[in-house]
Amino acid sequence: MAEEVLIIDDDTRLSAMLSDYLSASGFSVREAATARAGLAELARRAPDAVILDVMLPDLDGFETCRRLRAVSDVPVLMLTARGDETDRIVGLEIGADDYLPKPFNPRELLARLRAILRRRGSPRAVDDVMRFGRLEIDPGSRIARLDGRDCAMTGHQFDLLVALAQHAGRILSREQLMDLVKGVEADAFDRSIDVHISRIRAAIEDDPRHPRRIVTVRGAGYVFARRQDEDV
Repeated sequence: MAEEVLIIDDDTRLSAMLSDYLSASGFSVREAATARAGLAELARRAPDAVILDVMLPDLDGFETCRRLRAVSDVPVLMLTARGDETDRIVGLEIGADDYLPKPFNPRELLARLRAILRRRGSPRAVDDVMRFGRLEIDPGSRIARLDGRDCAMTGHQFDLLVALAQHAGRILSREQLMDLVKGVEADAFDRSIDVHISRIRAAIEDDPRHPRRIVTVRGAGYVFARRQDEDV
């Protein structure tokens, strides 16, 4: 069965072009021209991925993403204004898995879409539950728990956490992290990795401003603490 994509964008010409392109690439596509119509489509039948524009006539894409994330962990590719870094960072912070600035090449959109779907469905090298003090990471069920409570994060953020935990004690650069989660090739200094790490810290650290589980190594990357005391 073809993977299904829901496009939420009021630019009907762009939506029709994307629908034709994605359909020709093997996807089943649904379209919605408003945020509320898109959320209704999501409630009617969950798609495999959502392409969401920031600029919508009723609710903006950020609020739409927040409402979507309250009920679903479906991968979200957000379309943002050209060159607006703030839009991209905010989108990632509220739960988007990836972003693409307009105007864009449909081939790049297809590559990014396939990447977030691949990350969601890719097999894990380790299925056993990993425990680090009070933190528990279960790759099989794709859930992280702190003190027994589920930690809210996107699928891409969970993949990053697993990659870091599987290499605990080893410094991983941005390039290595992007390679480990099999994402679209990107600039090594792309701030998206930093934003995702920030959101992971918000979910698993007692004090995200002074992290003890995921530590920044200036000029090198990030390291997941191999040994964690029971009070960490």
